[in-house]
Amino acid sequence: MAELKTKATHASVADYISTRANDSQKTDCETLMAMFKKITGQPPKMWGPSIVGYGSYKYKYESGRTGEMCLTGFAIRGRELVVYLSCEDTTHASLLCKLGQHRMTKSCLYFKRLSDLDTTVLEQLVINSIEKINARYNENNDT
Repeated sequence: MAELKTKATHASVADYISTRANDSQKTDCETLMAMFKKITGQPPKMWGPSIVGYGSYKYKYESGRTGEMCLTGFAIRGRELVVYLSCEDTTHASLLCKLGQHRMTKSCLYFKRLSDLDTTVLEQLVINSIEKINARYNENNDT
């Protein structure tokens, strides 16, 4: 089995942000970092080369494949920022309708500016996502 590329590293979060983010993204990253630290109580860590992650959980699929991933985090993807969430139920769907200008894939919430979003709704989405992950994997996870 191939080794996972996305794992916690000792790379510098500050270096990642300073080299990848434009000025407005830097401000948004600082706001996201404060929000995620408040929610998780964890410091940021780089996961792979481009995810600023908070907390962690261990997963095991029915296939037997196991791994570890951050509970939540964000990345800079060109002109957009991405927040990593688990948003698969109706509670999340109703919150996403109130969030503001974004696009959502299975676990990636893309947006151009944090000012386009209702940050109170974003915070609740992150909290709900972490609760869902913890319930799903039912282990002693860092939160």
